[in-house]
Amino acid sequence: MTASKGELFDGALQAQIKARFLHVDHDMTGRERLFFDNAGGSFRLKAAVERFAAIDAVPDNPERIHEVAVFLQEVQARGTQDLRTILNAEGGSVYAALTASGAMFDMVRAIAENVPGTNLVTTALEHPSSFDAVQLYAQRLGKELRVAPANPATGGVDVDAIVNLVDADTTLLSVIYASNISGAKLDIAAIVRRARAIKPDLYIVVDAVQHAPHGLIDLQQTPVDGINIAPYKFFGCRGSGMAWVSDRAAVLPHHKLAGKKPNFWDLGSAAPWQFAVVTEIVDYVCWIGGQFTDSSDRRTLFVCGIEKIELHERALLSRLLDGSDATPGLRRLPRVQVFLDYEDLAKRDLILAIGIAGLEYAQAVREYERRGVIVYERVATSLYSKRMLDSFGLAGAVRVSPLHCHGVADIDRFLRITQQVALA
Repeated sequence: MTASKGELFDGALQAQIKARFLHVDHDMTGRERLFFDNAGGSFRLKAAVERFAAIDAVPDNPERIHEVAVFLQEVQARGTQDLRTILNAEGGSVYAALTASGAMFDMVRAIAENVPGTNLVTTALEHPSSFDAVQLYAQRLGKELRVAPANPATGGVDVDAIVNLVDADTTLLSVIYASNISGAKLDIAAIVRRARAIKPDLYIVVDAVQHAPHGLIDLQQTPVDGINIAPYKFFGCRGSGMAWVSDRAAVLPHHKLAGKKPNFWDLGSAAPWQFAVVTEIVDYVCWIGGQFTDSSDRRTLFVCGIEKIELHERALLSRLLDGSDATPGLRRLPRVQVFLDYEDLAKRDLILAIGIAGLEYAQAVREYERRGVIVYERVATSLYSKRMLDSFGLAGAVRVSPLHCHGVADIDRFLRITQQVALA
């Protein structure tokens, strides 16, 4: 299989991968199902859940000098370094928040309130946590809000559409790494390069929550001032958001205890489990990388692992769209429409938006559930969907989002069930 169509894990490795996750083939009650709503919160690694429980059970305060406290400090330090491993980040500050949304609001506030300028730039495809943060501080500070529209042909946002809104008076540029409706990946490297050509000291923040589990992030190639991920969408646990802020962004005035260092962002006592879970995520991706390289360098192993995940997911996406001789893909199924379809799968994460003729979107989701499949309706009445759908000119969609722990048999089963739903 060519790289443009992806490359599947071999059967033995695929079985090992699936075995490392909880509830892949059955729900919590033991009922068989396909969970294809991983864009709403991914499968949990068994190791991450176990580590969360073990570390959170420890009563000791890590801000002490005794042995167990020092152990917890080491857990936190290791997790901090592992977030840098994920991002290829140097310098700056790592920030553990309750949610990735909370971290985004904090980063946007610090920049918007303290960096000179008359306008803030973002896109129509942003998650509400970033769009609403930018909109809130534009209104509060009397700055112009500039919004780059989506491109319905690509499912993303054109680089030109973004950088044409940037000027010497732009305070902040906030962009999403990949759409959580179409799966389209924005060209972050080109956006950063061209935006900084217009304003060299421009502050840029990126919402990487959707993209991080599916593809490589490299802040050495895309130097930004703030970026966030959500461990619960990255094989980890809920109740945690992780962010990184650049050296210059880290020292902007922000909520913190007065006695802490100027670049410190955490409020209150640390929760070491948040960092332990990040380490489990990185351990897992490095384990995959170790199947393909002999390197002992952690970033090298991680890069290899996440690239292999990306290729496997691209192969699954190709199978979803084109099927096989025995099982027609979504592009060939009667009464099924693939919205925002795009030929170059290298520019897509593993997310699809579809519609089924004669079925309202929530009704289609219920029909899938009756057949043991969990997908999600994106509809214009939802605060999480309306702006993005309007920008695409869509009334709604059924979002389909498998994960790399799925295999060809899972995809083919979904296609057969989709055919049943469409022809019912």
